[in-house]
Amino acid sequence: MKEIDQAGLRLLRLLQQDCSLALSDLAERAGMSQSTAWRKVQDLEAAGVIRRRVALLDARQLDLKLCVIAHVTLDDHHEEAIESFSAVVRSHPEIMECYALSGAFDYMLKIRAADVESYEAFMTRHLLRNPHVRNVVSSFVLREMKASTELPI
Repeated sequence: MKEIDQAGLRLLRLLQQDCSLALSDLAERAGMSQSTAWRKVQDLEAAGVIRRRVALLDARQLDLKLCVIAHVTLDDHHEEAIESFSAVVRSHPEIMECYALSGAFDYMLKIRAADVESYEAFMTRHLLRNPHVRNVVSSFVLREMKASTELPI
């Protein structure tokens, strides 16, 4: 995709804050016509800059009060081990985010669960049963200081 102009960046900032805005409101706030706003949004979607539009839910209100950051170490880094672990990550919605890391651990997972007991059951039934997982170090989030989905553009 070509470089995103200032008008496109304005649209992206607005959509990050509220993707449910009506096209007329979006265009007005961005300072452009509806047809221009629609065309720019379509172009950004086609280019993959806008991957999808979602609703952000309150985990606490849905009885997913426990947030866990789990650091995972694999036994080895052969393709089979990585694919096996990736399959576990993809198949469990409790794992909300997964990052391959440099340093002391191989992966960092953000996991949501109802409580400590349900997390323990998930960890022992799924993470630790994977034959390639050597170790899981879990930290329980005590307080969320900042959580944002907005990119700093």
